[in-house]
Amino acid sequence: MSEKILIVDDEKEIADLLEVYLKNENYTVYKFYNGSDALKCIEENKIDLAILDIMLPDIDGFHICQKIREKFYFPIIMLTARIKDGEKIMGLTVGADDYITKPFNPLEVIARVKTQLRRYRLYNNPVRPAEKNEYDIRGLTINKDSHKCFLFGKELQLTPIEFSILWYLCEHQGKVVASEELFEAVWKEKYLNNNNTVMAHIGRLREKMNEPAKNPKFIKTVWGVGYEIE
Repeated sequence: MSEKILIVDDEKEIADLLEVYLKNENYTVYKFYNGSDALKCIEENKIDLAILDIMLPDIDGFHICQKIREKFYFPIIMLTARIKDGEKIMGLTVGADDYITKPFNPLEVIARVKTQLRRYRLYNNPVRPAEKNEYDIRGLTINKDSHKCFLFGKELQLTPIEFSILWYLCEHQGKVVASEELFEAVWKEKYLNNNNTVMAHIGRLREKMNEPAKNPKFIKTVWGVGYEIE
């Protein structure tokens, strides 16, 4: 689906020229010669970027920019024949992302449009790290896909609940996980006071791992708080 670009400029030749170049890049273009119609378009369509002239017959570009920023965060490029620093600062202050003065090279405008859209996409859709499916912690290996766990090469026969507890602790390695958090994450139920379920399952996990209760190497007890895999 092509991205939607709004052009607002009362100079028909300029607006038409930008429309041709943008359509050649496969953008969908909404073109207006006044601010009032442009504001209606913004409310009715999902705009991805706006190119606004400052000098318009009804509403100036600064006002349009302010109105957009009351609801929307898509990039705005101000386009004007004015070159005063004060007006550039004004445009950026009311929410513009870029500023191009006339006369301009249409290819430069296209390049800036692409740059602003790329930044907007990256900001709103940051690349998330791939979800980890295996941990190897000092000889303890646990794999979410195979649902198997090994301790120094020997497979541990864990129940689904025990596996989920150990996986959650490994996922949060280095952090103390409260008993309440662990219970609600694994059992998907609200934790109630004096609930010893987690403690009992931790005890069975330690037995299967041949962990001494007083000085375990893997699942540490943080008294009064919860559990941790360092």
